[in-house]
Amino acid sequence: MFQLMRRGRRAFASKLALSVVALSTALASPVLAAGKTITAVMHSDLRIIDPIFTTAYITRDHGYMIYDTLIATDANFKIQPQMADWKISDDKLTYTFTLRDGLKWHDGAPVTAEDCVASLKRWAAVDGMGQQLMQFTASIEATDPKTITLKLKEPYSLVLESIGKPSSRVAFMMPKRLAETPPDKPIPEQIGSGPFKFVQGEFQPGVKAVYVKNTDYVPRKEPASWTAGGKVVKVDRVEWVTMPDSQTAVNALQSGDIDFLENPSFDLVPVLEGNPDLKVEVLNKFGFQTLGRMNFLYPPFDNVKIRRAALLAMKQKDVLDALIGNPKYYKICGAFFICDTPFATDVGSESLVKGNGMAEAKKLLAESGYDGTPVVIMAPGDVTTLKAQPVVAAQALREAGFKVDLQATDWQTVVSRRASQKPPKEGGWNMFFTNWVSADVSNPISNLSIGGQGKKGGWFGWAEDAKIEKLKDDFVRAPSLDDQKKIATEIQKEAYDQVIYIPLGQYQAPSAWRKSLNGVLDGPATPVFWNIDKSE
Repeated sequence: MFQLMRRGRRAFASKLALSVVALSTALASPVLAAGKTITAVMHSDLRIIDPIFTTAYITRDHGYMIYDTLIATDANFKIQPQMADWKISDDKLTYTFTLRDGLKWHDGAPVTAEDCVASLKRWAAVDGMGQQLMQFTASIEATDPKTITLKLKEPYSLVLESIGKPSSRVAFMMPKRLAETPPDKPIPEQIGSGPFKFVQGEFQPGVKAVYVKNTDYVPRKEPASWTAGGKVVKVDRVEWVTMPDSQTAVNALQSGDIDFLENPSFDLVPVLEGNPDLKVEVLNKFGFQTLGRMNFLYPPFDNVKIRRAALLAMKQKDVLDALIGNPKYYKICGAFFICDTPFATDVGSESLVKGNGMAEAKKLLAESGYDGTPVVIMAPGDVTTLKAQPVVAAQALREAGFKVDLQATDWQTVVSRRASQKPPKEGGWNMFFTNWVSADVSNPISNLSIGGQGKKGGWFGWAEDAKIEKLKDDFVRAPSLDDQKKIATEIQKEAYDQVIYIPLGQYQAPSAWRKSLNGVLDGPATPVFWNIDKSE
């Protein structure tokens, strides 16, 4: 297994060469590099730059650089004003958002309520919480240039939490002409109103992305807290350079060639911790859930018995040991909605948590009529936190009796390819693995991959399950937390029965940066690059 992972690492040698070129270019001006430019290696390279088009976190991170939100979540889980303040009518049916003064798009045009209405509609068409919100919405319109009025059909308690959620698909605001782009097509320009501007002319997909300070941006006066508060930019420029080889990235950080490394390889973290010039810290204290998702449209996983056999073959500890290694940074957990939260339960998770399902997996697969159809697994080798899962899963599936086609790729190819509904033989797929920020999956409404909407509006894999959709509707209408807990347990039971996805445990991922940086913020959507200063 680990030999396969090492071979996958060598497969990215050519891409590494591009990264070295990018880094050399980034550091061509030693004065600039030593001053107010932050050079960062993120968890993935950036290719898709429309934050509504994909749920990929690198695209979300890009979104936070150049876009802003109407409202936001602070470190106390409270919704705070960002671009707008709000009022709620006494009958809880009308939400009125008023834009603050001085908001401008990067092209100089004023931000209007019509822009924001179009942005909310585009976001809500594809985001799970947004879709649920729209089911309760009677109308949303611009009632004057600075006022957005949202009217509900009946009271709905998650209006603000939906529009202000910090991660997954974020309700970023963009000009109306861009927001009117269908959500299944990428926007043609990167024009936001946020703290940085995107330098399109220097963008090299998969190699380098560049952002410069938006000098027209007026931060809020409140202190920065998670994605809320004052987004004060203290540097002139931020450059993301791609380095898929972990050792090269660590060497670059230690030598001072880069300033920030989002996801160092776990086996190299002790080296960084021993360097007095570096700080190593977990920024997202709530961590991540890692998971496997099957394609419900095509054999073999259009058969629930075969999906169950695959689930039974998996063992969380094997995945987490290969992915993380150090138990300090991982937690075995079978809860779809994250352990140690109000909706945590162990219903249905025994085989995953105990790793005792292989014999039953073999038996069930033999009974299922499985005909040897290959399971096409996409295996990205350029993201530290996504390398191990496909390799471990492939080994487990083969042991259970599956034929597996493990296809090496990079993460951005996975991000693009997983949206394809073509058969595996025509460039489609059967299984991929990803990670969710724990805050994104901590309840049945925010957890995008728990849905059962099928081909129309469903998440990649396109699970169709009317029972889950009905239970989610019951959840948002439930009169008490206890009622919600019972419904969440029923949703988890159905999700395990139908194998909507396979939760493979939770983990934390430390980041590392040079001590010349100060003001690095924590939160569920980190890293963000406002509030960070760099000393000479």
